[in-house]
Order: sequence, then C-alpha cells, then structure tokens
Amino acid sequence: MAEEAQQCLLPTMGGNSNWVGTLVQILGFPILLPFYYCFFKRQPKAKTTPPSFLTLLFVYVFLGLLAAGSSFLYSVGFKYLPVSTMTLILASQLAFNAFFSYFLNSQNFTPFIINSLVLLTTSSLLLVESDSDQISGENYATGFICTIFAAATCALLYASQQLAFGKFLKRKTFKVVMDVLIYRSLVAAIVILVGFFAFGDWKVFKTEMEEYEMGKVSYVMTLLWTAISYQMFFFGTVALIFEVSSLFSNVIGSLGLPINPIMAMFVFNDKMDYMKGISMGLAIWGVISYVYQQYLDNCKLNAENKNGNEVSNA
Repeated sequence: MAEEAQQCLLPTMGGNSNWVGTLVQILGFPILLPFYYCFFKRQPKAKTTPPSFLTLLFVYVFLGLLAAGSSFLYSVGFKYLPVSTMTLILASQLAFNAFFSYFLNSQNFTPFIINSLVLLTTSSLLLVESDSDQISGENYATGFICTIFAAATCALLYASQQLAFGKFLKRKTFKVVMDVLIYRSLVAAIVILVGFFAFGDWKVFKTEMEEYEMGKVSYVMTLLWTAISYQMFFFGTVALIFEVSSLFSNVIGSLGLPINPIMAMFVFNDKMDYMKGISMGLAIWGVISYVYQQYLDNCKLNAENKNGNEVSNA
C-alpha cells in the first residue's frame, strides 16, 4: 500500500523529472502578485531608511539560491525514498534549524523549547516503526544524501530569512514579507528554469503528460494545484518567521509530518496503527509546549512594558 501511495503522489512532484518536481514547488509565486498589488497600495510608507539596492539584491539572490537548492534536493529525495523514510530524515530539519538559529539569530533554548524539539523529532522517528518499507542500493544512498542536505539547506533558508528581516530589511510591514516571497521565488525560478531546459527535462515533462493515465488535463491540474498549495505553505512559513522566529515556523510546520499517515488512511486506505496515533499525540504535545513558551515570553514582555510605563508616569 505504501508503494502504491508513493506512485500516486509522483505526479505532484513531477514524476521522473527532478526539475519538473522542483518547478512545482516554486513556479506558482505569480498568484501572489494580485495580493501584493492590493496591499501595496494601502501600505503606509515606512519611516525607516530603506536598504540599498545592493543589499536587497544580495539578500534576494542568496535566499533564492537556497530555495532553489532545497527544492531540487527535496524533489530528488522524494523520487527515490518512500514517505516514511522521508519523514524520518525531514525530522532532522528541526535540529539543523536550531543549530543555525543559535549562531545566526542568538536563539535562546528554554526547557519548554527543548522539550518541544525532542517531542517533535521523536514523533517523526516513530513513523518509521509503523512503515517497514525497505530500499537498498544506489537509489537509497542518493535519496538519503539529497534529503539530509535538503533539510539542512531549508533550515539555513529559514534562519537566514529571520536574519534578513532583523538585520537588513528592518521594516515591520506586510510588504517586506511579500517582497521576500516574490523576489526570492523569482530568483529560484530563474535558476530552476535554466536547469529544466539545460538538462532536457522539458522533453520528459511532455512525455509524462501524454502518458499520464488520467489524461493531460488531470496531469496539468495536479501540478497547478500542487504549485498553489506550495505558495500557501511558503507564505505561512515566511509570515511566521517575520512575526516570531524561524524555529517557531519550523515547529509549526513539523506538526504536518505525522498528519501524512492520517491523509493516507483516507485517500489510500492505509491502516492507522497505535504507533501512528502515539506519533500524532507527541507532535501535538510538542507544539503546545512551544506555544506555551511563547505565551510565557509574551507575559514577561507585557509585565516589563507595564512596569516601564508606571516608572515613566511616576
């Protein structure tokens, strides 16, 4: 059943084409342009001095290259590994994010945050126990290496975006979030399109579309809605990084990892065993632990502001 589910999911990642699978993750960003235009007209001008053109160029190109690299590596990993193994390796993204956030953003680690990271990582690891898929040989090695590097690259992307918001962009406006999303995606799309045509994957795309059992329209619509879903996900992650932190965004995103078996149960008639139930419970516990730490931080900040106002009024 796991193998059948994997085959059903392949069209959403571009089938046997690594570059098509990568394009699906990035090329949907033009759907953000109408929202960008509407909010840009209403957005008040920032009072702070805007960054220089070279600074913005460096930030967007660097983030775009990271986005393109992580998307391509994820596409390769998904091609060679089953969902259960991918979930196991993707759990390492939390550790990578914590590592990069510590050095780039001076992330503080409280007992509740450590508890959250341990629970979410354990939650993802438990999923492998309920899925005994076995892969050996060169394909496994390629998929494993690409996925672990994808997790590290994506974690670096998250931490770098938080650093960019705090040190380079510095403006607390919705336009900044949209700028990062659109220009980062534009750079990534250019890089991926170069690879798509340079490696001849446009020929593979045409062949797979013609040979798709459910027809060309179904193939295109699958890729289209997958691309739109990715943009919704990216918007949520960047917005959380902007408002809170990269680690918080990653923790919230990790809640979706144990949901995969739930979706497989309804879509592919997969079985829900006790191990998957435990995994779900640990994931929810981990997110609650992190959210509670945010609540404590907000209470502390409000108390400090209140004391500061009382002192100034006195």
